[in-house]
Amino acid sequence: MKAVPVVAIDGPSGSGKGTVSRVAAKSLGWTLLDSGALYRLVALAGRRSMIDLDDAAGLARLAEGLDIRFGSTPAGEEIVWLGGRDVTHDIRTESAGSDASKVAALPAVRAALLERQRRFAVAPGLVADGRDMGSVVFPDAPVKIFLTASADERAARRYKQLKEKGVAATLAALSREIAERDRRDITRSAAPLVASEDAVLLDSTGMSVDAVVERVLDIVRERISV
Repeated sequence: MKAVPVVAIDGPSGSGKGTVSRVAAKSLGWTLLDSGALYRLVALAGRRSMIDLDDAAGLARLAEGLDIRFGSTPAGEEIVWLGGRDVTHDIRTESAGSDASKVAALPAVRAALLERQRRFAVAPGLVADGRDMGSVVFPDAPVKIFLTASADERAARRYKQLKEKGVAATLAALSREIAERDRRDITRSAAPLVASEDAVLLDSTGMSVDAVVERVLDIVRERISV
């Protein structure tokens, strides 16, 4: 069988890879894998099951059997269910992101989610968003992009998002949180955040979402017949 083409988009927190991946997947008509959502869901389920976020074995067992479903509204907005309950907003909070970063550092949890992530690769293609999509989950992906932006811009983007949602936040606190998440992601023993040697480095500092998406699609067209 012909291999399903995969576009792996990795990068640090706040680089815009989630938004870019979602728009690119929609434009291509391909499936989207938001790997970060999986770790957020494991962390949320762990909290609700009273499992400590440093209990690697307990969280790995939980991850293997999670009842997770992804969908969208008629308007195209995402919906995420955990155990039949809509947890879309629950997993998009700052605390959920921080919890996910801690859970993602556990090798047993990453191993438990590896095959689940690979099963997202279905025809006609997959856009995979994460931190180790090109380096670990889909090492043979024909397109690998490492999307980044300056730390100041990443903090400013997150600040703008939270203000638009009416969530109180400060740039200083967000900058500290982003720096801490970067440290955890880069230094973790299992699948650390790193650009694959064959990845295209794309710095989105000062670029609009549309401009970044168009550049990504150009790269896809250069390497895959779509």
